[in-house]
Amino acid sequence: MQLPAGPARILGALHHRNFAIYTLGNAVSLTGTWMQRVAIGWLTWELTHSGLWLGIISFADLFPSLIVGPIAGAAADRWNRLRVTWISQALAMIHSVVLFVLTATGWITIELLLGLTLYLGVVIGFNQPARMALVPALVPRDQVPTALATNSIIFNSARFIGPAAAGLAIHWGGLSIAFLVNSLTFVIFLVCLARLHIDPAALKPKARPDGFLHQMKDGIGYTARHEGIGTLILLLLVVCLCTRPFVELLPGFADVVFGAGAGGLALLTSTIGAGAMLGGLWLSGRPDQRGLTRIVLLASATQCLTLLAFVATDSLWLALPALAVAGFAMVAGGVGSQTLIQHAVAEEMRGRVLSL
Repeated sequence: MQLPAGPARILGALHHRNFAIYTLGNAVSLTGTWMQRVAIGWLTWELTHSGLWLGIISFADLFPSLIVGPIAGAAADRWNRLRVTWISQALAMIHSVVLFVLTATGWITIELLLGLTLYLGVVIGFNQPARMALVPALVPRDQVPTALATNSIIFNSARFIGPAAAGLAIHWGGLSIAFLVNSLTFVIFLVCLARLHIDPAALKPKARPDGFLHQMKDGIGYTARHEGIGTLILLLLVVCLCTRPFVELLPGFADVVFGAGAGGLALLTSTIGAGAMLGGLWLSGRPDQRGLTRIVLLASATQCLTLLAFVATDSLWLALPALAVAGFAMVAGGVGSQTLIQHAVAEEMRGRVLSL
């Protein structure tokens, strides 16, 4: 029996040894990461019962990327991308180990959680450009769109499975168990990264004499002057500022609006993941890039509409379909944009543009 286009393309990408090993480790690690994200959200709520603190912790998680991102992008275009990814993942594992110890001993405070979140935000901000720029080195160029869609499916499968696992862990063993499991998943990913065999030329662009500041300036200038990439970055900026942050407020919605507790938070987060996973599968079945720009624009508008529907109800069972569609649209817009950018960007600029 012939497989549908999407699964057939995914299997084709997974036929490449490096991408298969990377995907295995990435899938395990991301499941642990989503367990930890739900646990941190619920820990913040338990410690403060404050929507303001949910916003502060989210800000501490994401804001460092604005500062570190351009530097990390230049580093991804100068240094070995695989090595940068491995070191970053090891540093992130240390974060989860410390969280486990502090929650297991009862020493955790909101101030300590804020400091640890800032630390992780810096690490992830440095990791993301190298990790994203690494993917094209794992598959042939014509399979890069499929690899990106597959990455999205893995990410959102983890977003579906991880919160459900976190809900069970929090219910039966407490928050510390979620942090412990995440620590162990990092070990698996680090082993997988160590087993990749990639041509060094694909991991590090040609050496440049320019300094970091000059390269950062070049990257920003290149992005601003490039009509297609600059417009996509602007659209992503608007979407990320105006619609995406509702995800970080889900602990408050789960408890105050829907009265569903930690189990409700896991259900809300998993529903977004389920919709996003379907979005990734749908994108992977597309034969080429034709029509992708229109899909990105429609997906962005859909995110706005579904967010309005979500906040308009206090019924959990009416909110869940809105979140499922929102998850689908988030992936269609996000992965669609990244695919367009990955194909348009010059190789020597890839890390810097992806950092933006």
